[in-house]
Parts: sequence; structure tokens; C-alpha cells
Amino acid sequence: MSTIDRTGVRERGMRSRTHRREYLVGIAFGVPAAVYVVAFFGYPLFYNVLMGFQNYTPRSFYTGEAPFVGLANYQTVISSPTFWPAIWHTAVFTVGSIAFQFAIGLGLALYFTRRFPLSGLLRAMLLLPWLLPLIVSSAIWRWMYDKDYGVVNALLKLIPGVDAGVPWLTQGNWALVAIIIANIWIGIPFNMVLLHGGLQSISADIYEAAKLDGAGAWQRFRYMTWPLLKPVTLVVLMLGLVYTIKVFDVIMGLTGGGPANQTQTLTTWSYQYSFQLFKFGPGAAVSNLLIIIATVVGLLYLRSLRRSGDPR
Repeated sequence: MSTIDRTGVRERGMRSRTHRREYLVGIAFGVPAAVYVVAFFGYPLFYNVLMGFQNYTPRSFYTGEAPFVGLANYQTVISSPTFWPAIWHTAVFTVGSIAFQFAIGLGLALYFTRRFPLSGLLRAMLLLPWLLPLIVSSAIWRWMYDKDYGVVNALLKLIPGVDAGVPWLTQGNWALVAIIIANIWIGIPFNMVLLHGGLQSISADIYEAAKLDGAGAWQRFRYMTWPLLKPVTLVVLMLGLVYTIKVFDVIMGLTGGGPANQTQTLTTWSYQYSFQLFKFGPGAAVSNLLIIIATVVGLLYLRSLRRSGDPR
């Protein structure tokens, strides 16, 4: 065998060993992540789906006996008079929260692209609602919404002609508005941070060229900023959907699903079934329906965005 052939064999062997080593390193990093996903996401999800088809009671925790009941739990949930109101409240809460969180977050992100004194400090202060524990935020808002002593009604009474406070948490329509406002306040920083990062990635040279061509502020936003920000917008809206549709802490801390189920969403209803009525089967069925709804809405949203971005 010639020297050139021996050199080629050695190089192929080295490449093979390097490839094998990289493959093993990839497995070493991937296996713990896969185990974590299966243990903490896959197994609970599988067990929750299984529980939705069983008559699971507190006794089942000790005996392990949970008779299979088929679709009985789903029939119980769908035939309940709370089902359609809970669907409606979940939809209104999710759409209302995401729309205002995104709009206000985008406005603030655009505002903070300008450089001015204390802009960094103000941006940091706006992160506080996002950093506070949700149960603390709901307690603060509950105090602010108090009909007699809350700061919200105190400010409203300063308006000429307003003598009485609004029953924010004790009247159905106002209670739904109240939890949406509180959730908007909590979610604005998340939207602002991600959108601000997206705006920072857009080259300033593009705007300079547009100004030279005579494009106004609205034209620059509509034809340049918005299209270039679309990938970040997709991420923000999808994460907002996943987060908002399963919000539990804020609603439970403010209204607990009341008054008279007027702010009952699928998350709080599932909790009520499972941990107040101890009917774990129907509670699991409600949460499974929530997962299905969130998945379908997310897929439809992604499909619509893909179609809108199709040049054909």
C-alpha cells in the first residue's frame, strides 16, 4: 500500500471517529432532555387523558381502582350548563388579553427604540408586573378593585358626575372586564421585551433610505417595520395564546370563577371539578378539551399565517 493510500485510510478513520464522537455527544445531551420531557410532560399528559375516561375519585388514590367509563365524563362536562359560558369566557379572556397586551407592548417597544434620558430605567420598571408572582399581582388588583376603598373607584369618583364606585368583582360583566385588565397589565412587559428585541434587529439603514425617499412615519411602519417584525410577532402571539388560554392564578385570586360562574373559564372549572368537588374524571375531561382547543386554534393560526405569507 502506498503512502498516499495509507494517509487516506488514516484520514477516513479519523473522520469516522470524529463523527462517532459527535454522535455520542449528541445522544449524551439529548437523552436527559428526552427523559425530562417524557417524565414531566409526557407521563402527566398521558395520565390526564387516561383519567378522562375513568371514574376517578379520592378513593382511587388509595385502592388504585378507577373503573373505565368511556365518554361519560365528557358527556357530563358538555351537558353541564356551565360548559358553553366557560368556553365563551375563555375565548373573551384570551382574545381580549392578547389583543391589548400586544398593541400596548408594541406601542411601548416602538417608543423605547428612541434614545432619551432614563429610558433604560423606565424599561426596567415596566418589567415589574412580569416579575411579580401572579398570586401577589392578583392580591394587589383585588385591593385596587375594592368597591368602597379601592384606588380604581377612588380615581373614578374624581370624574364629574360619577358618585358611586363600580362593583368590579361582584357583578358579572364588570368582573370579566376586571380580570382581563389585570391580565393585560401582567402581560404587557413580556410583549414589550420580545417586540423591542425584534425592532432592535432591524437595520437603521433601511429607515434612513426610506426617509430619503420621502416615506412618512406611518408608511415606514406599515411597509417596513411591520413586515420585518412578522417573525417575532408570530412568536409573541403564539406564546401569548399558549400562556393566556391556561391562566389560572389571576382569575382564582380575583374572582375564583365567580360571581355565579360569570368569570368561570376552562382552567378554573377544571380546578373546581377536581379539587373542590373531587370529581377528577370530569376535571381531567375539561383540561383535555382545553388542550385540544389550544392545539386546534394554534394550528389554524399557523396555517393562516403560512397562507398569508405565500407569494402565490
